[in-house]
Amino acid sequence: MDPKPGAPGAEADRGTRLVVNGDPLDWFEGMTVRDVLRAKNYVFKLIIVTVNGALVPRGSYDEAPVPAGADVKVVHLISGG
Repeated sequence: MDPKPGAPGAEADRGTRLVVNGDPLDWFEGMTVRDVLRAKNYVFKLIIVTVNGALVPRGSYDEAPVPAGADVKVVHLISGG
């Protein structure tokens, strides 16, 4: 079982992993927000992404770096009437 972020033993993993919506994901050098979205199969067009609490503009997903050990949040927006 993988340790939760901040739990004892979690720091040893932070160099090669990151956390996406609470789930661990393997990290690689040069990883971008787009790589994270592909790895987690997030294809919904209306989403908001933050990396370590900072909002990532939609147009920069291909270039926005994701550092090792990052906390990534992906939120699907839902519209209706």
